[in-house]
Amino acid sequence: MGLRGYIAKRVVYSLILLWAIMTLNFIIFVMMPGDPISRYIKAQEGRETSKEDLEVLKKVYGVDVPLQERYFLYIKNMLTWNFGRTRYIENPIALEITRRLGNTLLLTSTAAFFSISVGTLLGVLIASRRGTKTDTGTVTGALVLSSLPVFWIGWLILFVFAIQLGWFPVGGTYPKWWAGNWPTDPLVYLSGRILTLVLPVLTLFILTFDGWMLLTRACVLETITEDFVVTAKAKGLRQRSVLLKHVLKTASLPLVTAIALTISGLWGGAIITETLYSYDGLGRWVYQAITQQDIPVLYVIFYIDALMIIIANFAVDLVYGFIDPRIKVGK
Repeated sequence: MGLRGYIAKRVVYSLILLWAIMTLNFIIFVMMPGDPISRYIKAQEGRETSKEDLEVLKKVYGVDVPLQERYFLYIKNMLTWNFGRTRYIENPIALEITRRLGNTLLLTSTAAFFSISVGTLLGVLIASRRGTKTDTGTVTGALVLSSLPVFWIGWLILFVFAIQLGWFPVGGTYPKWWAGNWPTDPLVYLSGRILTLVLPVLTLFILTFDGWMLLTRACVLETITEDFVVTAKAKGLRQRSVLLKHVLKTASLPLVTAIALTISGLWGGAIITETLYSYDGLGRWVYQAITQQDIPVLYVIFYIDALMIIIANFAVDLVYGFIDPRIKVGK
């Protein structure tokens, strides 16, 4: 099987996987205990619902038809991006996703950039000093740090930098003093956004950079003893050149996969971090939908999250197909 056959096979696998995930997503929410209409009525406190209103609600949410018809309607709506409306917000779900997506991508992509950059460089550095006290201490510290819960780290950062020192706002997407006085100066706007981003970005960075460091270290250690590395050192190349141009390049395949999956997960936001800092992104919206049992929103969020991961895996497969000679020659 050559490169074209490999790509065609991955396309078919991806489509089958997408259908399976959509079906599983539908089954999970259908099997949830309780009646979605009853949950909706319960949320509307102080409102009396007549039988006519019940019939209208059942028709609006598509629960007045047999289960198989609901399934095909669900598949059609997901594929055509006809997500409907939420139960608690008048705006369509697609519009709410668009409104919150920019905030989430700004937060998560900034944190991912620093995590990947710092974690990769530190991983190469400690791998080059394997067996030393620096290596042992750094790995131990990373393992301890990765075991700490996100809400504890977030509260600690808030307490120190926002409450005690007062350097940054406690939370929010924009500075509170912008209310009713939206800045027109781009520099003022940029500085205000940075001010509210520092603490949540720092929280996500602390939680994720250690994983990149340990992954890079493991990948580099598998490569650093290869013959071509020994030859490069014997030619008198600098240690930095050997590590970055020879070792890291060869050990980058697992990192490519990890980076692609990280990018695919950026849009979903960081649920706990966004909620902790009252950041108006998709992650906080997911938390609100879970607590309010807003099933239409969860349908869409889980579907698109799975779709992004499938696309990321497919992209990684394509990259492998171009950089792996075994696939090019049909082995």
